[in-house]
Amino acid sequence: MSITSHLNRRTLISLLAVGASPAFAQFRVEVSGVGLTQLPIAIAAFRGEAQAPQKIGSIVKADLERSGMFRSVDAAGLVADENSRPDLAIWRQKGADSLVTGSVSPLADGRFDVRLRLWDIVRGQDLGGQSYTVSQADLRLSAHRISDFVYEKLTGEKGIFSTRIAYVTKAAQRYTLWVADSDGEGAQSALASPEPIISPAWSPNGNQLAYVSFESRKPVIYSHDVATGKRRLLANFKGSNSAPAWSPDGKQLVATLSRDGGSQIYAIGLNGGEPKRLTQSSSIDTEPAYSSDGRAIYFVSDRGGAPQIYRMSPTGGNAERVTFTGSYNISPAVSPDGRWLAYVSRVGGAFKLQIMELASGTVTSITDTSADESPSFAPNSRLIVYATQQQGREALMTTTLDGKIKARLSGANGDIREPDWGPFQR
Repeated sequence: MSITSHLNRRTLISLLAVGASPAFAQFRVEVSGVGLTQLPIAIAAFRGEAQAPQKIGSIVKADLERSGMFRSVDAAGLVADENSRPDLAIWRQKGADSLVTGSVSPLADGRFDVRLRLWDIVRGQDLGGQSYTVSQADLRLSAHRISDFVYEKLTGEKGIFSTRIAYVTKAAQRYTLWVADSDGEGAQSALASPEPIISPAWSPNGNQLAYVSFESRKPVIYSHDVATGKRRLLANFKGSNSAPAWSPDGKQLVATLSRDGGSQIYAIGLNGGEPKRLTQSSSIDTEPAYSSDGRAIYFVSDRGGAPQIYRMSPTGGNAERVTFTGSYNISPAVSPDGRWLAYVSRVGGAFKLQIMELASGTVTSITDTSADESPSFAPNSRLIVYATQQQGREALMTTTLDGKIKARLSGANGDIREPDWGPFQR
């Protein structure tokens, strides 16, 4: 199968996936697998959460489990708030190293006061707390911020739970670009169209989404302002305009254009002007992706006879081949810390997510599914979101880099495609 037929297959799957709007579907987060070294943590039910619209403790528990860094210790039946000093002996007996307690209280103006306290059970220390005053609509966000606080306190790294993901669905004859919480919940429609929408890509500041629309009966690239809903036309050159990716400084995009014949990679300034051609091959060059330091662009080319991933300078010029395992490798994504390359490889007719350690070139296959697509790293480089098929249905999954902890972010009635994980909020 040629590179074009596979990319067309990916597009067609996106276009033909039928499912109900996830705005009305309850997402399930199903965590599977066991990590090698997980921190045992207990999350007590927050005082007052039984009467609140969101179960804060349950959201925090699911976030931390999904990260792969934590193992939940049973706290069933215990309700504790941020003012209660826990009986450390009981929690030591249960095997917990840390404990989260808190409360959710309705305020007179309709908002909610959300508070938490984090305890180090081993040392018997109060590790501090947080409080948030939020609208009902932001209760889930407050839970994700609690997860971020706990994650950073206990691992020393920034949590990614309050970041967002974008993805595309098709319901009946309507295509929708969604922005959702990192667990797939709280999806908000950013854009809907009777024509296909594909390839959403977050800007580095998280304010814009570039995407490809077929409303002109051909692929055209737009950017969408997430806060205001305004959009701008970025690329409508002769032929196809596809596969947008932002530069790390947010000043330009790279994209695949066929304006001069074959599909080649161009740099496109956000303020118009003539695109700069970066590749000069007679082959198909597509799916560009910047490294986070802006010093390299990874892309897919069949210049060697079959699709492989190459790397070149951001100004173009000579490209070096990066993938040598397998005869068909596409969809590169570079981790924000620059250590890892995720991509999809065809293995005996199945499409499987791979991860390469760039320094050593070591490649690991981290899924057992056979229709993986569109990998995208979390901004802390610890998780990957990707699209796949499970039991014949399209689904979004997250996985740790070792493949040991996976979580399915799945609409009850919908098929969802082409995820892109947004940056840390600035």
